[in-house]
Amino acid sequence: MKNTGVNLNALFLGPKSENEDFFLKELVRLFEDHAQWRKNYQPGDEEVIKTSFKNCETFIDTSEKCEEVLKELSRRLRAGATPWHSPRYLGHMNSETLMPGLLGYFGAMLYNLNNVAYESSQPTSIMEDEVGADLCKLLGFDPVKGWGHICCDGSIANFEGIWYARNLKSLPLAMKEVAPELVQGKDDWALMNMPIDQIIDLIENHENKWEILKAHSARAASKELPHLGKWIVPETKHYSWLKAADVLGIGTDNIVAIELNNNYRMDVEKLKVTIDKLVAEKTPILGVVAVVGTTEEGAVDYIDKIVALKEEYSKKGINFYFHVDAAYGGYARSIFLDEDYNFIEKSMLKEKYKEYDVFYNENINWPSDDIYNAFKAMSQADSITIDPHKMGYIPYAAGGIVIKDRRMRNSISYFASYVFEKGVEIPALLGAFIMEGSKAGATAAAVWAAHRILPLNIAGYGKLMGASVEGAFNLYDYLKAKDSIKVGDKVIRVEPLTSPDFNMVDFIFNVEGNKSLESLNKLNHDLYDLSSVMTPNLYANEFVTSHTDFNINDYANSPLDVLQRLDIPKEEWFKVNDLTLLRACVLSPFLNNPETFKTYIEKVEESIIKKLTLIIK
Repeated sequence: MKNTGVNLNALFLGPKSENEDFFLKELVRLFEDHAQWRKNYQPGDEEVIKTSFKNCETFIDTSEKCEEVLKELSRRLRAGATPWHSPRYLGHMNSETLMPGLLGYFGAMLYNLNNVAYESSQPTSIMEDEVGADLCKLLGFDPVKGWGHICCDGSIANFEGIWYARNLKSLPLAMKEVAPELVQGKDDWALMNMPIDQIIDLIENHENKWEILKAHSARAASKELPHLGKWIVPETKHYSWLKAADVLGIGTDNIVAIELNNNYRMDVEKLKVTIDKLVAEKTPILGVVAVVGTTEEGAVDYIDKIVALKEEYSKKGINFYFHVDAAYGGYARSIFLDEDYNFIEKSMLKEKYKEYDVFYNENINWPSDDIYNAFKAMSQADSITIDPHKMGYIPYAAGGIVIKDRRMRNSISYFASYVFEKGVEIPALLGAFIMEGSKAGATAAAVWAAHRILPLNIAGYGKLMGASVEGAFNLYDYLKAKDSIKVGDKVIRVEPLTSPDFNMVDFIFNVEGNKSLESLNKLNHDLYDLSSVMTPNLYANEFVTSHTDFNINDYANSPLDVLQRLDIPKEEWFKVNDLTLLRACVLSPFLNNPETFKTYIEKVEESIIKKLTLIIK
């Protein structure tokens, strides 16, 4: 029998707790190991909580009170938690979580490890260092030269991305002030356009300059901040970029958003026009952000084209920091890596997918050349956000960031003597190079366990990514083929926003013949109201989804294409300036199976018809 990699059915608890026995056995074993660990330390010590204490009336009362509270806790969780685990849920970017992640988190949580203080987290700090190397390999960075770590979420990772850019790009101005011999002959424009690696090389060759330069960089000298220039993002930007610009002193006025094309990807031609305009004005560019897996559409920007643009400007002496926000889509790079972590040639992809049973449908039309080239070029970024708690299927909170050059850490480092000693190697120094002051070692254990079972290539996570992508295409193809449904005497049209770049499907309903955008928005919002997690009786809801709104201020005129497909006149868009859509992140690892998909989509369609009937009445 050929080895086709991991079996996904063995890695999830299952919609009906089908793997309950295995999960319970491992849960109990982890606890028993922990309990024995406590006993093994100085076994000659006497027990502190005596049997006579346990027979005390207040001890019994307290234990009973604890039991009552935990029962109430369980009741509240069961009554109100979103049923992510079910294939009926097609909404927010959450789903089944991997059993190795859940069990790894539980096992390490018992030890209460803090991965900022090495003396209280030796096992999990080492695990986090290994996870950082895993993520480097996944994203095409050299694990020796690059570096990565876990943070609480993608927002903090994005904060760190702009933190690196701000500090690094301000260092040449600090050199001019306190070490002019390093930048002799360069004017301010040249200083603000120095490449990141050149900046680091200069300082590394004069290592004793790091601390004094940092003291005169944007970290300490706020006078440098206005000179750093613009931070360029697509209109699909995550809101954390605005927060980061606010908190780090860049200023939200210095965020420049680039329009999208009909695929909801950043328009590279408009990016070039913007850069040319800024260069002509002698306005520096602090950095450019591209997105791999936008939060509203799952779109993948043209990373390769932006890299080519970056190289083109670099030849002209214009250099900017480049960050890829792959919080959502980063793990999908695993589907392009062979067993040795080499990026698979496009012509060999189908053969590899067949070898590892990645797709049920061998003729699935994914990836396009645009998607393939974008994922391949991710390795050219300066830093990348990637969230294990999204497509890594790890429990919250597990964000992450990876940097191409580990020397960049020196630009943001802080040393607290009571936590770590300067000069000690990573992982003991982890806390010196991150934003958080305390963080759960259990998170690192969860990610580490998952990565050890599912390698970050086509034999492991690649199969899981394939299941999600195929599930999304099953939904997209179903909606395209369905086109419309009959509800009473009405025909309701359904239109997907665009073919999935990854695993997200946005879709819109409209009554046939309706030309009013306000009416269309109301129909879709009413359907969401009946299908959201906020419905009064959530567990009686047979189909749960999420929604989003595209506003002209954020999306310019990108929605015109889908509105015209739904026969909504262009004038309606300019009158209403807003579009309401339903949004399905198809993370379920089970909807790739054609039989499973058919079973659930029939139930989902039946539920939608019931809800539309109520709305129309």
